[in-house]
Amino acid sequence: MAKLLNFRNDTRGLANADSVAVIGLGRFGESLALELMKSGTNVLGIDTLEQNVQALNGELTQVVRADASNRETLEQLSIQEFDRVVVAVGSHLQSSILCCSLLVSMGIPQIWAKAQDDRHGLILEQLGIHHIVYPEKDMGKRVAHLVRGSLMDYLEVDPGYAMVKMTAPAQLHGVKLSDAGVRNKFRVTIAATTNAAGEWVNTDGNTVLHTGDRILVLGSIADTEKFGRLP
Repeated sequence: MAKLLNFRNDTRGLANADSVAVIGLGRFGESLALELMKSGTNVLGIDTLEQNVQALNGELTQVVRADASNRETLEQLSIQEFDRVVVAVGSHLQSSILCCSLLVSMGIPQIWAKAQDDRHGLILEQLGIHHIVYPEKDMGKRVAHLVRGSLMDYLEVDPGYAMVKMTAPAQLHGVKLSDAGVRNKFRVTIAATTNAAGEWVNTDGNTVLHTGDRILVLGSIADTEKFGRLP
C-alpha cells in the first residue's frame, strides 16, 4: 500500500487544475486515463493492484495504489476536491457500489461509472450516479451494426438516432447534394465529407461527392443502416 499522506499535497494541487480522478486502472480505466492525458487533462489514477499502478507510473499525472472503497483513503487523496471522478471498476460489483456510494455522499459534482450489466447499472442509478457507461454492451451493439452493412463506424447518439461513417454511395457520385435530394429520398443528412487532403469538412448544397469519399451521415438507426447498404 502506498503512503497516502505523501500524495496529499500533490493531489490537492491536481484537483484545482483541469483534472479527473480515475478509479480502477484495468483495460477500460487505463485506456480512458491515457486518452484524457492526450487531450491535456491531468489524471489521478487509483487502483488496488500494484501491477496496474506500476504499468502507468510516469504515464499519468499521478498514480497511486489505494483502496477507493474506503472513505478515509479517498479523503487522504483529496478526492472530495475533484469536480469529475470516473469509477472504472466494473468486474468487482461490491467495490464499485461502495466507491460510488462514498463519492455521492462526498458531493462530487460529476461522477461517471462503468457498469458491467443492466442490474449493476440500475443500482448505480439508484445511488444517484450522474453518468453510467456500459462498455461491453455498447461495443456489442456498435459491432453488430457494423457487421450488418457497409458502415465504417457507428455511434448511437441517442436511443434510435445514430451518426455513421461510410463510403459515399455510387449513385451520389458527381451530383450536388442539393440536387441529390438525400433528405427527402433517404431521410438522412450528410453532415461532412473528406476533402482531397483527407480532412473532414462540413457539407453544403454545393458539395459534390466522388468515388472513395468518406461521409458522416445522421439519421435514425433504421434509415442510416438502409442508406449504408446502397450500392
